[in-house]
Amino acid sequence: MDLSRKEFIKLTGLAVGSFSTGIDVGYCYQKSGGAVLEYKIRQLDLVHTWTIARNSSDVKNNVFVKFEKDGVIGIGEAAPNVRYNETPESTAETIQKAIPLFEKTNPWHYVDLGYAIQDIVEEQTAAKCALDIALIDWITKKLNIPLYKFLGLDKTKTPLTTFSIGIDKPEIMQQKIKEAEKYPILKIKVGKENDREILEAVREVTDKPLRVDANEGWKIKEEALEKIKWLETMNVEFIEQPMPSTMLEETRWLRDRVNIPIIADEAVKSASDIPKLAYAYDGINIKLMKSGGIQEALRMIWMARSLGMKIMLGCMIESSVAISAAAHLSPLVDYADLDGNLLIANDPFKGSTVEKGKVILPDGPGLGITGTF
Repeated sequence: MDLSRKEFIKLTGLAVGSFSTGIDVGYCYQKSGGAVLEYKIRQLDLVHTWTIARNSSDVKNNVFVKFEKDGVIGIGEAAPNVRYNETPESTAETIQKAIPLFEKTNPWHYVDLGYAIQDIVEEQTAAKCALDIALIDWITKKLNIPLYKFLGLDKTKTPLTTFSIGIDKPEIMQQKIKEAEKYPILKIKVGKENDREILEAVREVTDKPLRVDANEGWKIKEEALEKIKWLETMNVEFIEQPMPSTMLEETRWLRDRVNIPIIADEAVKSASDIPKLAYAYDGINIKLMKSGGIQEALRMIWMARSLGMKIMLGCMIESSVAISAAAHLSPLVDYADLDGNLLIANDPFKGSTVEKGKVILPDGPGLGITGTF
């Protein structure tokens, strides 16, 4: 923390209480007017070791936020990502910095409060996301309507979601694919030296459409071109972030030479990033954890649409809280990769579901989630 406990109490005028429940750690901030902002770090265990081009993990420590006022509770979630210099600790510190904003701002002025949340620090978008989701969940619960109705959306227009297969030994990836039999579209992680071996093993056990994500794993444009040309023969719908986000000109060069769409992921976080990407990418992958929440994600959707770009709605490893928040936006997009909660063995909440690959939105107020904070 930047502030000592006494300094923080003096600054915010809040009563602070800490609590710990096994692997969970959290803090509660309550102001005299009755509003409460509380956060908790929870360990989420993964069904399988999750490996992408950058790293591997067996657990994720996500940060959950609860905003309570007038007897209504809004829940949010942050999934810190080392790619963006985020940790559970830095996420918690950013949430602490937001306490004065929630103390002095009317939550019904959620647009102003949303912009103020974005300005807390320069980065740490996962923390901002948790705060924004909790705020919008509170607003829509207070109105007693589902988020998708608040946005004027048709819940029947949700897309099919992919099911992601992380990098592993080819035979283990084949087993994961068999376990994912009920999902009609698969997302395959690549970006290592054995990409061809992986895709050949995948095609030995399934002929389903594939979406491939290299997570910036290919550093040489000629290598990327060779691999994508080969992927074009493998019933691959598109390739996601084949090269590092900084290699914009190389990606433009690549785009001019391949016949499947290239989707930006790590290269795009906010609406202001999109215009410069339009000449190098065919579409963008919006993740609430990158955008800083629902409100910025909506701005990104409108910006991308204005530039004629395809839109994918993705996720990190997230529980049903953040996945459900994103799912409510999914009628607005072309593609979905909202399976982060399906990769978790101990999801503490329930919300949106998947039936035959289609995202199904809950009808309860707000995000429509159930579970215990």
